[in-house]
Amino acid sequence: MEGETVSSGGGVGNGSQIEGNMVQTFQKNFVQVQTILDQNRVLINEINQNQESKMPHNLTRNVGLIRELNNNIRRVVDLYAHLSTSFTKSMEPSSEGDSSSSAAAAKPGHKRNRPPP
Repeated sequence: MEGETVSSGGGVGNGSQIEGNMVQTFQKNFVQVQTILDQNRVLINEINQNQESKMPHNLTRNVGLIRELNNNIRRVVDLYAHLSTSFTKSMEPSSEGDSSSSAAAAKPGHKRNRPPP
């Protein structure tokens, strides 16, 4: 499935390329998130071992490890925020369409009217 895109419009051309780029961006971000989460697992295990040892040097080392863990969590939050923003932008109607419906869709509490099937 790698490299494949699913096109909701069924068309070929620029839309497929945009969807392909979007899928690549999502995959890249998810790989980054998973890598950071794997690093966090290692950090947490080391922090726990240091805590159990109760050796002053290990407890002091935990300060730096916890800072690194907090920074990693911030990075994950930023990556998810970027993913959310990218996903939201990808779901917006193109600028060629009716701008009034996209403006109404962007406002909370407003429903978009859909044409009957």
